[in-house]
Amino acid sequence: MDWRDSLGGKLVSPQEAVRAVKPGDQVMVAPFTCTPFTLCGALYERRNELRDVRIDHHASLFQWVREGEESGPSAPLRTGFEVHTCYATPLDRDGVNAGRVEYLPTARWRADEVPPGWIQEPDVYLVPVSPPDGRGYCSFGPGVWFSPTFCQRAKTVIAEVHESFIRTGGKNFVHASQIDYWTEAQQPTGGAPVPPRTEEETAVTEVICTLAASELIKDRDTVQVGIGTVSSAIALYLHDKHDLGMQTEMVPGGTVDLVDEGVLTGRYKTLHEGKVVGSVLVAMPPEEMARIHEHPAFELHEFGYCDDVRLLAQQDNLVATNNALFVDLTGQVASETIGPRVWTGVGGQTAFAIAAQYSRGGRGITMLPSSHLLNGQRVTRIVPMLPEGTAVTIPRTFVDYVVTEHGIATLHGKTVRERIGELIGVAHPDFRAELKAEAQRLYSVAV
Repeated sequence: MDWRDSLGGKLVSPQEAVRAVKPGDQVMVAPFTCTPFTLCGALYERRNELRDVRIDHHASLFQWVREGEESGPSAPLRTGFEVHTCYATPLDRDGVNAGRVEYLPTARWRADEVPPGWIQEPDVYLVPVSPPDGRGYCSFGPGVWFSPTFCQRAKTVIAEVHESFIRTGGKNFVHASQIDYWTEAQQPTGGAPVPPRTEEETAVTEVICTLAASELIKDRDTVQVGIGTVSSAIALYLHDKHDLGMQTEMVPGGTVDLVDEGVLTGRYKTLHEGKVVGSVLVAMPPEEMARIHEHPAFELHEFGYCDDVRLLAQQDNLVATNNALFVDLTGQVASETIGPRVWTGVGGQTAFAIAAQYSRGGRGITMLPSSHLLNGQRVTRIVPMLPEGTAVTIPRTFVDYVVTEHGIATLHGKTVRERIGELIGVAHPDFRAELKAEAQRLYSVAV
């Protein structure tokens, strides 16, 4: 039987499906790489007829608030949506910083709860899924996120079906009986656009990842990979390691090769021995994603489970590798804002940095280029102090190493004076004299 025939009257057009959303409803939307574009588009078409609808769409790849439209409790009634996010993307970054999209900083993740401030029991949940199999089970494909929980808690679950979705182990499933309405996807989902690296970024990434992989990641370690220009590439530089594990939120491209080559065995993992564990697949071409379909080594679980410090700290030799926007001379890491301007979000970076400190043999590694070009001018990313209003994503007390293309700064167990010396040593040479002068002025430290 064709899966469509098994759904009967529950299979409807996208426009019919989102008719379930009523004025005053609270709507949760599957995030980031698993944005259900077809349903989002259909709901967006109703923006002028609905009122007081709250939409939580975290790390959204759909633009809910657009030029000339406003959102929020104090906005004129030009759209019926109040949009919330915990992670800004290029599509809603301007809206977040203009106050048209509500931003909720979120860093505490627990396996047994929805984060505070999020919609706890949605009226409607929009989610992409695979067709049901012979037993009636659907897959969330390349990203579980919080979908199992919201499929249980939501009053109405609306699914858009993607026949290309893969199936994995873990908690990557929902039974068809939990879904109220179905529609066929008219636009693919399951991935995120990866901005191409410049020639300079490519060269810098290669040096940084080579340094981190060769000097700081050891055989039998369990690695977390954070999203970012540099850190998301680390899997490509681990081919000479032995018996690594992976316990992460985002499983990056290059991971399948490491498994099939016997590099990622998970043999020495404390939790989920022998398994690559994450919540979502990212920066991964379709052909690699297809290789994960029903691969016995891969498990996808809920985001809160993957990022729960209480569980992660039980994992021995946990190595957290993450990107940063800036690092100040004392080791404070900023990864979410530039001054008060929100750039991205916290994600799991804080959780993994803390967990690595409590893991037996664990380490926290921050990777970033020493500088970048801004409007044609070179700007340092090792700064004397963070720009005014910048949020600290990782406190300096939870940072072990900072790696740039100029070397490795070792911070754990170091005084402020020693930290400043280490960080100036990995700063871009063009800024070292200035950083030394600022260290003297701000911290009374001569380097």
